[in-house]
Amino acid sequence: QVQLQESGPGLVKPSQTLSLTCTVSGGSITTSYYYWSWIRQPPGKGLERMGAIAYDGSTYYSPSLKSHTSISRDTSKNQFSLQLSSVTPEDTAVYYCARAGSWGQGTQVTVSS
Repeated sequence: QVQLQESGPGLVKPSQTLSLTCTVSGGSITTSYYYWSWIRQPPGKGLERMGAIAYDGSTYYSPSLKSHTSISRDTSKNQFSLQLSSVTPEDTAVYYCARAGSWGQGTQVTVSS
């Protein structure tokens, strides 16, 4: 059974870049035809799908976030990563990585000076 684990700083200053990594075990991120997603949930709000990277390395982004979001992968480490640039306090949320019903536990990221 695939397991996902998010990692990264819990506190980011406004205007900086938020960087998170998802480490995958129990399955390869290159296995056809899975998509590996980043999802977030701001406090008091619903889930927001930010984007995904596919088994072949192609990427997909939410139109509202596309201009400052980047998702990449390191197949040698079986990891995929999220970078969100120019963050504001509105980017404060619990960030999850996920694949087809399997989710990481989530990591809290707070944007504050």
